[in-house]
Parts: sequence; C-alpha cells; structure tokens
Amino acid sequence: MMRSLKKTDRRAAAGRNGGLWLLTFPGAIWAAHFLVSYVATAVICARFSELPQAVPLLRLGLAGVTLLALGGIACIGWRSWRQWDFLDDYDHVHNLPVDEHRREFLGHVAFLLSVISFVGVAYVALPVAFLETCQ
Repeated sequence: MMRSLKKTDRRAAAGRNGGLWLLTFPGAIWAAHFLVSYVATAVICARFSELPQAVPLLRLGLAGVTLLALGGIACIGWRSWRQWDFLDDYDHVHNLPVDEHRREFLGHVAFLLSVISFVGVAYVALPVAFLETCQ
C-alpha cells in the first residue's frame, strides 16, 4: 500500500534525489548554449554569409536561444535558492552530518553554480550582440 508523503518527507527526498541534478543542469545549459552559439555562427558564416538576411536572422535566433538558456538557469537558480532555505533561518553554516544541512548545502552550491552559469551565458552572447558581418 502506498502512502502519501508529507511535505517534510518530500523535501527530504528532493534533497537526496534532486539536489545533485540541480548541480549539473546550469553548467550543462551553459555548455549547450556555447555550442549552439558557436556552431550556428560557424555554419551561417561559412555557408550563407552572402545572403543579406543571414546575420540578422542569426542574431535573432541566438537571442532567442540565449533568453531560453537564461530562463532555464534562472528557474534552476530559483529552485536551488528555495532548497538552500537561507531566508528561513539565516543559517549559512552547513557543517553537521544531518539531512537538513546536506540539503541546504546542495541548494547553496547549486545556487552559486546557477549564478556563474548565468554570467557565462551572458558573456557568450555578447559577441553575437555586436556581430554585424561574418568578416
């Protein structure tokens, strides 16, 4: 017979199971954005640079991909901020071997990785903002 999980049980399960995934997603989104940006630019500039609308369409498409990546990283950052639970008790020390401290530590690290990944995606997108020609 299955019983429903209480809210505290669900939070503990999310800390054990979902916390490590929160660590990998921001960097993976950053890497995917990097690859899409540079591969798309290389393909457009190598094959379609003579078309007058190629570079504006590239800029528009990469702006959409950038907004999608930033939105995904922001969602993960918000979820990890909530898992960190800093504003609840203003406790930034996670040195005890208990489930609550492990969960909050994973949330803290995932939040910081989300911030770094957000800045990384923004820096990858900067050259596209100034791109006018493929020359």
